[in-house]
Amino acid sequence: MSLSNEIIIEKLRSQFGDQILSAEEPYGMLSVTVKNDFNLKVLTFLHDNDELSFRFLTDLTGVHYPDRKGEELCVVYHLHNLVDNVRMRIKIYVPIEKPDVYTATGLFSGANWMERETYDFYGINFVGHPDLKRVLNVDEMDYFPMRKEFPLEDQTRVDKDDEMFGR
Repeated sequence: MSLSNEIIIEKLRSQFGDQILSAEEPYGMLSVTVKNDFNLKVLTFLHDNDELSFRFLTDLTGVHYPDRKGEELCVVYHLHNLVDNVRMRIKIYVPIEKPDVYTATGLFSGANWMERETYDFYGINFVGHPDLKRVLNVDEMDYFPMRKEFPLEDQTRVDKDDEMFGR
């Protein structure tokens, strides 16, 4: 029997119950939203369960939703079961005031760099990460550039002629 989205969500719901907040299938890919303090438990279950075998972390990133009060930041994991060639997405929402998410570096060594990059750009704190520090931006930055808190360009610049830019 091949692994299907229905089997995956059934196993997740039986293991975690109401800790699984939602499950969708946009464009056929299973996308599961999990309570923020259960991310590592769900990832471990998906990794260790022999039938599920999601043992490859394809990608990990952050998203900033400034209008979602209490869940402004989102961590998105893309997992791949290489045996059955099944992909899925796990989402965790955290408040911007306390952006703490448990690290997945113990399960996926590739998560090390991805979590550092997500911290660098979104300010998400990966609790338990072995070396969480900026990797692409300078250490002196006191903000996180991918958050939607800043204008796209400096409105005080006087060295640009707006007519040259079609404005």
